[in-house]
Amino acid sequence: MPFAPPSHSPATWLIFNAVLLGMLYLDLGVLNRKSHAVSLKEAAWWSVAWIAVSLLFCGWITVSLGGQKGLEFLTGYLIEKSLSVDNLFVFIMIFAYFNVGPSDQPRVLKWGILGALVMRFVLILAGVALLAWFHWMFYLFGAVLIVTGIRMAAEQEQHVRPDRNPVLRLFKRVVPVATTDVPPHKFFVKRNAIWHATPLFVTVLMVEVSDLLFAVDSIPAVLAVSRDPLIVYTSNAFAILGLRALYFLLSGIMGMFRYLKIGVSIVLMYVGIKMLLTDVYHIPVAVSLGVIVGVLTMAVIASLLPPKCPPDRPAS
Repeated sequence: MPFAPPSHSPATWLIFNAVLLGMLYLDLGVLNRKSHAVSLKEAAWWSVAWIAVSLLFCGWITVSLGGQKGLEFLTGYLIEKSLSVDNLFVFIMIFAYFNVGPSDQPRVLKWGILGALVMRFVLILAGVALLAWFHWMFYLFGAVLIVTGIRMAAEQEQHVRPDRNPVLRLFKRVVPVATTDVPPHKFFVKRNAIWHATPLFVTVLMVEVSDLLFAVDSIPAVLAVSRDPLIVYTSNAFAILGLRALYFLLSGIMGMFRYLKIGVSIVLMYVGIKMLLTDVYHIPVAVSLGVIVGVLTMAVIASLLPPKCPPDRPAS
């Protein structure tokens, strides 16, 4: 029998959208309206602010919809947050490839986040509908997550080659790209009565494409925890909204978290196994939350420990 997504009152969606739009306007429209290099202190304050708002919304979900929904939101939020950290590595390489300076990076991420919110909403509705009508999709999503987790664990380094990206190649066939004498902070310039995209706009495009690829992993992972569109979308949205501040907070020290990718890959494989067992054994959300927190905590602790020095070879 198809799964019918739970309905929520318009007031529930209204409260979420009011919080979402209010924080977006404060972050992007008031305090960060002008392009500037984000300091570590500013990024830290905004990271704390977004986490605090997310936890307050989780508390409101718990009070208004019940403890089970609150656990689903928190688990989905942690899954999306941990996966988004891996996405930050890709952002660093994209910025380096297109030589995007610190003052332009906030603007690129701002438009990338806004685009990601729209894409996630569409993909989440599509994912919920697929699971509602095709139950076997649960097994497909689970298998994809396990394969992705194994591949992530085996991958030593990430490589980003935008010049080989099919989306960028198609874009360049349709829209000319200006490469010389490009004014700063511009997405488009007019040359000989023809509009040209700038490398800054191409960077935004690549950020959107990378987020779309990561959504293929993150959305099924959260759907393993909840098939409530409100819970899935709000947990995704709050994790994405804090991504910009998290990027500037961690961009300089990401190399320290050498085992975090392993931790994230284990989380993906665990969620994939959970989806494959959906008709055999139901793993409580509280258990999943404990596993995810435990795995990520151990990965961070292991990363912060000093690496073992190889033993000295005996003299021959």
